Amino acid sequence: MEDQEYPELRRHMVQLIAAYADHAGGETGRQTLDGRVLEAMARVPRQEFVPYELRPYAYFDGPLPIGFEKTISQPFIAALMTDLLDVRDGHRVLEVGTGLGYHAVVLAELGGRVFTVEIVEELAEQAAENLKGSGYTGYEARIGDGSKGWMEHAPFDRILVCAAPELIPPALIAQLKPGGTMVVPAGVPGTQQLMCVDKNSAGKVSTREVLAVSFSPLEVAH
Repeated sequence: MEDQEYPELRRHMVQLIAAYADHAGGETGRQTLDGRVLEAMARVPRQEFVPYELRPYAYFDGPLPIGFEKTISQPFIAALMTDLLDVRDGHRVLEVGTGLGYHAVVLAELGGRVFTVEIVEELAEQAAENLKGSGYTGYEARIGDGSKGWMEHAPFDRILVCAAPELIPPALIAQLKPGGTMVVPAGVPGTQQLMCVDKNSAGKVSTREVLAVSFSPLEVAH
């Protein structure tokens, strides 16, 4: 596949995302996703954030394996999670589960200051290369247990969790700023739900279920 084909594949991906959003709108409550999110995904070269041998499938409408029993999410799910997060310029965003770096770049494209944590050392090292090559600078990355957050940079306006804990980690709730939002898949395999967690200005936390999903379990340090 020639490099010049990728922009057209990205345009087609964005069209599919918009169509799926409309179809799933009755369940998600969001028939139209923020145009900023779709524009960001139309700009970020997704093929640079999948294993080299899978680049021809980078815009396939489904998750792709990235090694270590992890995946890069289906484009529609990535777009929905980003839309729910509602990242604005200057927001401090914690990402739990860097993978190979794709979602961190999308969040940076939206103006977020991204702090991304990956527990699998080999993935973190590859993500660091990918992020360095992307030309984006609005992020900091480290290897570690993302379920504990990143206390040195807390509190966060937004938190995105890219793997599924059975229960939402208390440390992440504690590090969410009043007025902030967390998007997280949670539950045991087969019953996972994509959740929105909001903390109001008084610090009271509320949650709502958005969509049934299937994510890799969130790996934690022992």
